[in-house]
Amino acid sequence: MLYVRNRNLELSMKLSEGVEWTAHACVLLSALPPGVGLPANALAEFHALAPAYMAKHMQALARAGIVQSIRGAGGGYRLARPADDISLWDIVEAIEGDEHAFRCSEIRQQGPCVGPQADFRKPCAINAAFGRAETAWRAELKSVTIGGMTTELARKATPQRRAQLTQWFEQKLA
Repeated sequence: MLYVRNRNLELSMKLSEGVEWTAHACVLLSALPPGVGLPANALAEFHALAPAYMAKHMQALARAGIVQSIRGAGGGYRLARPADDISLWDIVEAIEGDEHAFRCSEIRQQGPCVGPQADFRKPCAINAAFGRAETAWRAELKSVTIGGMTTELARKATPQRRAQLTQWFEQKLA
């Protein structure tokens, strides 16, 4: 479950695991030297995930232009554009699509107390509230970049964690 805070509004949206996995993968890829890639199986190994599922989700990011697939020695995946130009919304959209979370079925036009069609020209208060909430949620995700998260994670990492990450990268890139 992803929780997003925006001013006094707290939203909870259920997203697939692929969103979390690929967001972490993009943060990891942002630490690579230019022109270097990491194979999907290394990205999966880093978080003990199934390689086939990671590869499937990385292909979705490649189709969306978030990552590039590099063939040959030193191949794998790398970011297709600067980390500061990739938002969490870009990842959500690549993995989940652009469908709205709330789908109004116009239930108010059903049942024994249905009024004239003219009463239903505008969205009801419930539909409007969900629309505002989703707009705020998407805006928040668009404001958070892979570059910003990478910077924050690097700032919070202990010296031990940095050494561990450096050693892992050196092994994978050797």
